[in-house]
Amino acid sequence: MTNRRTFLAQAGLASAALVLGPKLLRAEGRHNPGLQLYSLRDQLPSDVKSVIAKVAKAGFKEVETFGYDMKTGYWGLKEKDFSKLLKDNGLTSPSGHYGIDSFFGKGDTAELKKYIEVANALGQTYVVIPSLNGDFIKTEDECKTVAEKMNKAAEICKASGLKLGYHNHNFEWKPLAGGGTFYDTILANTDPKLVHMEMDIFWVVRAGQDPIKILDKHRGRYALVHIKDRDKVHTDLNTEIGKGSIDFKKIVPAARAAGVKHFIVEQENFTNIDPFVSITESCNYLKNTLHV
Repeated sequence: MTNRRTFLAQAGLASAALVLGPKLLRAEGRHNPGLQLYSLRDQLPSDVKSVIAKVAKAGFKEVETFGYDMKTGYWGLKEKDFSKLLKDNGLTSPSGHYGIDSFFGKGDTAELKKYIEVANALGQTYVVIPSLNGDFIKTEDECKTVAEKMNKAAEICKASGLKLGYHNHNFEWKPLAGGGTFYDTILANTDPKLVHMEMDIFWVVRAGQDPIKILDKHRGRYALVHIKDRDKVHTDLNTEIGKGSIDFKKIVPAARAAGVKHFIVEQENFTNIDPFVSITESCNYLKNTLHV
């Protein structure tokens, strides 16, 4: 039986929930804003330690890596040292971009296995394929072969505790000889439990596709998204998040509903703005407007 004291306590909690509900929902749905380091590809080689410190100062909590070199690592730092640099600045790295064309071309696993070592050293979860050589995917049959190889690469990643991802541009929706598109083919022919998708929203929009429809149709396939805005005038260029033409206020909730866990800013160009001012503006928009 509910006594008077219990009733009043429950009523008080219910009232608080009504008042704080939206804030509580935002807090529960909040993710750590991330930055794809490719955004700062021109700055990183000269002073990697300073750049990473500025990324943290801009408000980011996660970074997605790119550009690992077999000889020099990440801009002169071996993976363990780079991992320490991230940790020292309060950053984690859920994913990295690693090109494995040698695997898709000749079936060579050496490069993939090295990248798996690097990813594990950084504490990453996803080994993301940033793009593919166009020579591999000219026909639907070739795309199906690539999908089979993605499944195999994903099995190798899984054996080491990692997940394989694929990042799109816009060529994935180009009609293939014999019908279909590369993107539809890999979604249909890769194992959803093994191959995870990273949606680059800018490129989806440039391809004339609807990000929300794709996310809704393929719920559970998308672990990560690139938040990249489109300049309203120069539509082939990026701009700071919230300044462009892409409606992230609608897309981000749809992405969350579809299972996306990581929201990663990427900006491939900076127009009349300091890059660090730019990424700070974008991070603030993610946190304060999109509640990421």
